Amino acid sequence: MIRLTPLLALPILFLFLAPLTATPYSATADSLRLIDTLPMDSSVLQGELPNGFIYYIRHNEEPKDRVVMYLATKVGSVLETDDELGLAHFLEHMQFNGTENFPKNELVDYLQRAGVRFGSDLNAYTSFDETVYQLPIPSDDPELLKSGLQVMRDWAQGALLDGEEIDKERGVVLNELLGGRGAQQRMRDQYLPMILNNSRYAQRLPIGTRKIIEGFEHETLRDFYRKWYRPNLQALIIVGDIDVAAMEQRVKALFTDLENPTIAPERTEYSIPLTGRNQFMVVTDAEMPQTVVQVIVKHPEAAVKTVADYRLQLVKSLFNQMAGARFAELIRQSDPPFIQGGGSIGGFMRGLDAFTMYYAAKPGEIQRGFEAVVTEFERIKRYGFTATELGRAKDNFLTSVESAYAERDKRKSESYVATYLNHFLEGESALSNEDRYRLGKSLIGTITLDDVNALAGQYYTDENRDILILAPDKDRDTLPGEETVNGWLAAVKAADIAPYDDNVQEMPLLDNPPTPGTVAERRERAELDVVELTLSNGVRVILKPTDFKNDEIRMTAFSPGGTSLYGDTDFLSAAYAASVVGGSGLGPYDATQLTKHLSGKKVSVQPYIGEQTEGFNATSGKKDLHTAFELIYAYFTVPRLDLEVFEGYMQRIKASLANRLDDPNAVFSDTINAVLYNNNIRRASMTVEEVDLIDPQRAYEIYQERFADASDFTVTIVGSFTEDELMPLVLQYLGGLPANGRKEEARDLGIYPPAKGLERTVYRGKEQKSSVRLYYFGDYDYSETENMQLDALESILDIKLIERLREAESGVYGVSANASYAKYPRYRYSFGIAYGTSPDKVAPLMASVLDEINKIKQRGPEQVDIEKFVSEQKRQLEVQLRENGFWLGHLSGAYQRHEDPAYILTYVDELNKVTVESVKEVANKYLVEDRLFRFVLMPEGE
Repeated sequence: MIRLTPLLALPILFLFLAPLTATPYSATADSLRLIDTLPMDSSVLQGELPNGFIYYIRHNEEPKDRVVMYLATKVGSVLETDDELGLAHFLEHMQFNGTENFPKNELVDYLQRAGVRFGSDLNAYTSFDETVYQLPIPSDDPELLKSGLQVMRDWAQGALLDGEEIDKERGVVLNELLGGRGAQQRMRDQYLPMILNNSRYAQRLPIGTRKIIEGFEHETLRDFYRKWYRPNLQALIIVGDIDVAAMEQRVKALFTDLENPTIAPERTEYSIPLTGRNQFMVVTDAEMPQTVVQVIVKHPEAAVKTVADYRLQLVKSLFNQMAGARFAELIRQSDPPFIQGGGSIGGFMRGLDAFTMYYAAKPGEIQRGFEAVVTEFERIKRYGFTATELGRAKDNFLTSVESAYAERDKRKSESYVATYLNHFLEGESALSNEDRYRLGKSLIGTITLDDVNALAGQYYTDENRDILILAPDKDRDTLPGEETVNGWLAAVKAADIAPYDDNVQEMPLLDNPPTPGTVAERRERAELDVVELTLSNGVRVILKPTDFKNDEIRMTAFSPGGTSLYGDTDFLSAAYAASVVGGSGLGPYDATQLTKHLSGKKVSVQPYIGEQTEGFNATSGKKDLHTAFELIYAYFTVPRLDLEVFEGYMQRIKASLANRLDDPNAVFSDTINAVLYNNNIRRASMTVEEVDLIDPQRAYEIYQERFADASDFTVTIVGSFTEDELMPLVLQYLGGLPANGRKEEARDLGIYPPAKGLERTVYRGKEQKSSVRLYYFGDYDYSETENMQLDALESILDIKLIERLREAESGVYGVSANASYAKYPRYRYSFGIAYGTSPDKVAPLMASVLDEINKIKQRGPEQVDIEKFVSEQKRQLEVQLRENGFWLGHLSGAYQRHEDPAYILTYVDELNKVTVESVKEVANKYLVEDRLFRFVLMPEGE
């Protein structure tokens, strides 16, 4: 897998600095000194072997009985010679194709038997400067734990690099390269040298080149491996439910004998030089659907080594948060100046930071968008932010710090791995939970408005500035040149710009609190630790208190009906009703004022209207539960319609759709939906013309209708609460909801694919690549047992298709099978297979797919593949049963389908019902040739 920085992975540069969840210094707050070096997390055992190999080992019990192992090697594409382009990434692939203790594909096979999924659990990535391998495995099996560590040892210096396996893998890597080709990559090839200042990085994209991938000698790859995979460039990170001391002894025993080459090339640290020049470039492509403008001002990287450095990071985080709020307000205008836009201060690439402004322009409005973005940052540079803006940003920061600290004993192992990985690769600080909390709490109060406002002048400068315009080919003649854009900049800087007015209102969300209801019926489900309540107004409430998190309460609600109750004329108004109302504010607050009102609160409530149901999703911390319930009640009783926000929203949708069909994948998707659903408006992508069918008043009316009667709502609440704590809020805000005893059911709209399969080929796209989608549809014998059998078929076919199409035939990079089934409005199933390949391999690979399906239909699956499915399901469930999100979805889904949620308690036992014959039977039942739909996207001119 290739990993690029956000800068290089997307045409829009999202360089927002991640919110810094306070971390700090282990002394008391009074003893903090800005010159002090940030301390290392003392909870991690860090060591170095005589050969230079570094290790980090930490005990952590979230999730229980699991351990995460990462092997990081400071070897990436930047080290490649001209004859080795792409070999760092190719080598990453080869680590899964044979090591000393796991020849050929035995590694993947062995781990799949243990319940480890290839691609999602077992994975790796290669970037410019590093290659990283990951392996999350169960830690309650001593033999598996031992083998997992052996895998890491083999990856460090035990790859076989067999010539036959190398040649087979060429096709896989070429298909990965092919899959990444398109408008973004073609444009990136042109602008990368500019934004990377013609440094070595500009010529070392990790994927490499077709010429090298196809033609390198086996020994060239082996030589690269011998040169760079050496212990003094490697680190092992192990975090999980383990005995740290025992693990350290195993690491020493296994990794001490790793050898550095006798003559080792120096590991040069490359950088991107600052030239002092300003640069400008316009890049267009026929398949680029939008015009995107980026202004990048590069600066030397501000390393975070001391308390003062950390404080500066907090200042930047506050700056970015406040700038983001300004742009969120801009976008809510009735005539917004762009589709989206913003800017921030953050990391760029090795050795550099950057201040970045960006926007996606509305068609024909590139100048307007540019002036709007630059004007806002000029306003910030001239006048700074206001004290009230800073106060809200600090409140939000403190909430995040306190929330992270409250969950410190529930923190997932993966997040610790990321911290130690960055410590090894980037030299970033690795602070303990306690230090992070104390330092954040201590420093945030010392940050002044002058500190934050000074950043604009420091980072928004006129040196080392790149301006990049990415646009559709058809707009090339109307795009501005460098002189024109510089003129726009000069005009904004000379303009009279008014200071920002931070209009803040404070008033009760509700004029009067609702009258509480009562409990009409209460039932305990002790086996599930669940309480089922029926309130006096008919609202059903499902409560499951948990200890999975210390400060997380999650809620979801549904009521039958949704958009299915409205005709096609009203469909789009109904489909967008919740978005229109949700973006308009609530009660006395417009959207901007509501955001300000909720500053510093850990709470979110979002209403929705789907095809079959309407309801809401909400999250909250304990101290903000009252606010969460107020918001829920308000969305039922005092929703708003802001016509200005609606008009701006529709304009942005229209602008984003204007060139959508220039994207081959969009045309392909539209064709599939048109064929399967006969161009039904409820299954088709919206067009620019159809946007005008959304009537704001009708949308508002539909929203009110859907939420006028709560008597048929079921609300599920899972998380860190007790029934006694929650009941006063439940009775007042859910029991007080309006109810008329309405009984509704969603309508069966009869929108289903044809009974008989067919074939369609779409010819779009400039790149010599193809996409294939195969589908089976039909009526279904819905039951828990049948669902499990279809899930097993999906998993098994996934395994077989990877083995055949990727490993045996080298025809794809990835392939996936996907099964889905529905109980309402009708028992139906779908089974899909998707992959990308080269045009010349479409027919033979499709034949291989159908051959694998027929093998299962004729002989059934191999027993070993059933065992892999069962093991994976068991291991996944062990983790899921300790997650609030899983229980929320499971309980709500079961009640929505009128099923007993207790079936999850016997799920593992039911897995024993999956047999060779049962999977064979379900394959013959549903993968019926007559129901097969074949869709292929081919390049133009084929």
